[in-house]
Amino acid sequence: MGGLVLSVASECVPLVKTGGLADVVGALPGALAPVGWDMRVLLPAYRALRPRAKDWPVVWEEADLWGGPGRVLAGEVEGVPLLLLDAPHLYDREGGPYSGPQGEHPDNAIRFAALSWVGARIAREGLAGWKPDILHAHDWQAGFAPAYLAYHGNGGVKSVITVHNIAFQGWAPAHLLGVLRLPGHAYHPEALEYYGGISSLKAGLVTADWITTVSPGYAAELMRPEFGMGLQGVIAARGSAVSGILNGVDTGVWDPSREEPAFDRKAVAGKAAARAKLCEEFGLEVPGPLAIVVSRLTDQKGIDLLPAVIPEFVLGGGGLIVLGSGDPGMEAAMRTLAARFPGRVAVRIGYDEAMSHRLFAGADAVLVPSRFEPCGLTQMYGLRYGTLPVVSLVGGLGDTVIGATPATLAAGAATGVTFHPVDVLAFGQALAQLLELYRQPKLWAKLRANAMAQPVGWESSAAAYADLYERLIG
Repeated sequence: MGGLVLSVASECVPLVKTGGLADVVGALPGALAPVGWDMRVLLPAYRALRPRAKDWPVVWEEADLWGGPGRVLAGEVEGVPLLLLDAPHLYDREGGPYSGPQGEHPDNAIRFAALSWVGARIAREGLAGWKPDILHAHDWQAGFAPAYLAYHGNGGVKSVITVHNIAFQGWAPAHLLGVLRLPGHAYHPEALEYYGGISSLKAGLVTADWITTVSPGYAAELMRPEFGMGLQGVIAARGSAVSGILNGVDTGVWDPSREEPAFDRKAVAGKAAARAKLCEEFGLEVPGPLAIVVSRLTDQKGIDLLPAVIPEFVLGGGGLIVLGSGDPGMEAAMRTLAARFPGRVAVRIGYDEAMSHRLFAGADAVLVPSRFEPCGLTQMYGLRYGTLPVVSLVGGLGDTVIGATPATLAAGAATGVTFHPVDVLAFGQALAQLLELYRQPKLWAKLRANAMAQPVGWESSAAAYADLYERLIG
């Protein structure tokens, strides 16, 4: 069937990225095109982006967009069709999308309300020869877009909001209701009111025609108090209009056959060579499984568990390389581990994309002990590279990794190691199991082959989004 979709977001690869949201927004247009959907991405023209669009045509204008003029420029970057909202008084600032040298921008509620407002107007009115069937809003930054369609007229457009991470909710004080062009009659608990203020994410959740999250597991979790972060009741109330659609990874970028040395599922010799090179690079000698952690170093990611479980893992023959940054205390704890186990544990603080590829190519396992994980891409990279994921059973981790149990091993289906709950005991037991599996070369080879056979690209996800869009427009 196919149709037209306006995607509204604050980040998009390859232009601006602070997290996985950008990867999804950047990947979806290309993934949906083969199944007949023309998706364009509306994105703020941050300072770093403005030079890219200086020669792009103006396709939309508004004289007063919360204190200054706004215009939309149309163009394309690396195959992604883009609409950049150029409003210098809102977006031409030093720093990242959400904060500058002095911290978070105090007017973020208005900055992203403007993005949502323009998205809703374009959806409702269309651009020259292009009027979307669907407005697809991403996270709190675009949460007001479905609300503006609901309260100011939708022009026949259906709306979808995707929750990538419910921890970020776009809270604003109640006195901004009118300033944000929202109706007073909707300020009550069943609509816009949220703990005495306003949440742009809640606004999207209560007004969108459909809600998606980035995995089926996360969709179910969000209806529970321990994961819903205050919005569980809102999502549960709309349960019949909620679905989880897994993210995918760019299999052209994350492709072991393009690494050096190259390998694939049917010719894995290159992986052993990559492991040897990796150990040489980091000065390691590891008789057992070489594990990696590629992550933000935060509590959410379960990094605080590592100092308690890694000593036993090393004693059993394992090794570890950590790549990431985050909480200063956790960075220090990782450095302490490396100092305690020279030749078996190495740490690099920061992020290096090329190094990340070398880690996945050469490691035997990737550790993802997250306390919550909406979808997760790291475990998918692990599957793609035959680097067995060791994951907690939360969110998308449980949806993408088949844990090694007697039943899955007997069926020849396991692709990694899973554990629950997220604590030292369970994580330690998972690492003990990893050591035991590694001692059985034939079984290990089977697990690795299974992992590399798992579909982790965007094909099935794109089909699910296309099906959702088609159902919405009838």
